[in-house]
Amino acid sequence: MTCEIQKFVWYMKEVRKTSDNTVVSYERDLRKMSQFFVEQGMDQVGQVTVTMLNAYILFQERQGRKSSTISRSVAALKAFFCYLYKEGYIEENVAEELKAPRVEKKEPDYLTREETARLLGETKGKSPKELRDSAMLELLYATGIRVSELISLKILDVNLIMEYIICSDGNRERIVPFGREAKQALELYLREGHPVLAGENNPYLFTNCSGQVMSRQGFWKLVKGYGRKAGITRELTPHMLKHSFAVHLFRP
Repeated sequence: MTCEIQKFVWYMKEVRKTSDNTVVSYERDLRKMSQFFVEQGMDQVGQVTVTMLNAYILFQERQGRKSSTISRSVAALKAFFCYLYKEGYIEENVAEELKAPRVEKKEPDYLTREETARLLGETKGKSPKELRDSAMLELLYATGIRVSELISLKILDVNLIMEYIICSDGNRERIVPFGREAKQALELYLREGHPVLAGENNPYLFTNCSGQVMSRQGFWKLVKGYGRKAGITRELTPHMLKHSFAVHLFRP
């Protein structure tokens, strides 16, 4: 089963041009499934039946996994077995009728305008790192883009004159405008912060202090650190700032 998973991962990356995050999540979920079936004495994809897949879903529920986690696992299973069926590895798509558990939707948490102002205010220092952090937080709040898009931006993706960035997602590109505060933060960072942190000829807009592309985990820690300084006692994530953009845009 490991061989088929590897081929499916290659297919997602090279043929379907699936996002890196989805590929990583699906591969992780499929390897967990493979381990479960190997422990049951099955290591061939042709041995898997609908009943066995439902048993695996039930196993995840009994392990106390969240509905959202199981739903993602079901999506991975459906995509994998659909691929196996189309490629002729199996004679029947045994995952076609799988049902994901119902995921309870709730309104995303967000910061108030006052909390947002305090958070952004904590980055108004003069060091290269503070200039970078200010530019990142101002841009995230001004655009509502995903964190993965933020940390993968390159300098050439920024148009300061027209006040927009270009975000790429696989083969698609979209133009996202930003406002005066983000522009000022970006100008200052590019002039005084980026050359120090990133060094010469580094194409990426935001880097860590070693000149390497910042990770999602690194940015998450950064946001939480500024949240503590701003006196925000709730659990703070980059997604909260992203959601705050949408809420503040449509609510007075």
